[in-house]
Amino acid sequence: MKKSVFLGTVAAATMIAGMGLAQEGSTLAQVKERDELNCGVNTGLVGFAAPDASGNWTGFDVAYCRALAAAVLGDPNKVRFVPTTGQTRFTALSSGEVDVLARNSTWTFSRDTDLALDFVGVNYYDGQGFMVRKDLGVTSAKELDGATICIQTGTTTELNLADYFRANNMSYTPVNIDSNAEGEQQYMAGACDAYTTDASGLAATRAAFADPENHIILPEIISKEPLGPAVRHGDNNWGDIARWTLNALIAAEEYGVTSRNIEELVRSSNNPEVQRLLGVSDELGAMIGLDAEWARRAILANGNYGEIFAANIGEQTPIGLARGLNAQWTQGGLLYAQPFR
Repeated sequence: MKKSVFLGTVAAATMIAGMGLAQEGSTLAQVKERDELNCGVNTGLVGFAAPDASGNWTGFDVAYCRALAAAVLGDPNKVRFVPTTGQTRFTALSSGEVDVLARNSTWTFSRDTDLALDFVGVNYYDGQGFMVRKDLGVTSAKELDGATICIQTGTTTELNLADYFRANNMSYTPVNIDSNAEGEQQYMAGACDAYTTDASGLAATRAAFADPENHIILPEIISKEPLGPAVRHGDNNWGDIARWTLNALIAAEEYGVTSRNIEELVRSSNNPEVQRLLGVSDELGAMIGLDAEWARRAILANGNYGEIFAANIGEQTPIGLARGLNAQWTQGGLLYAQPFR
């Protein structure tokens, strides 16, 4: 298993290396010329990125894409969402098919270096878990010795799974899948005893079941999965725009800037950080090739980070995720934005 994952990474790196890196400044120019942002997302993961019956995309990652489009193009609807699988997502980014990848992807050493990607930050701190049917009678991942397990190919979960089972002297039979939709189908059809992916993805998948109460997510988290948007190496200006758009959403929550009070704060805030964030002073936008109101538009698109989290995956949604590690650093979490100065 470990060998196959390694060879797959090498093959992908070799192919991507041949495509060349982005040229400095080229991505922003291309996005402005076509007047549309191409954003790589999941093929369908409720709460993170999924189209409705009319083809309208919503979700946690979708909201980031819309914020970026608002910052750059002035309109959160000027986005073309490109569905990608675990195997196609990085090729889509490196080939230039998409301008940014916002697809619950883990920031790792090999992806940052061999695959020539620039992760612009962490938008969700996650970890790999397991989901099983309640009637299987399993209450711990350490009881899965000999189980069949559904797992997406081309993901960090393959290696994590192999490492975990080897460390605990257990065996398993993988059932390889290409997408979350296929994993859900195989799992529900009984092709595997357990489904493994990021715990947030398991919660989203379970929420879409007709009988979510009959499926449990086991308590073990077997890995660290810092998820975040990524762009191609080589175009630092575009990387800055993508990075600081994410920072703007996170900083807005920290400073109490919401989609409801932002216009009032533009007029009345005396906080220097808020003034710079909202383009009232210092003209930070000019430093990245945008106007003064870029961050203001990004926040208005869907709200700040906390608003986006609550609306798509928070405790009051069917997915029901608590903030946990994704709380602001001031609230005991790991989330923080770089200073706007």
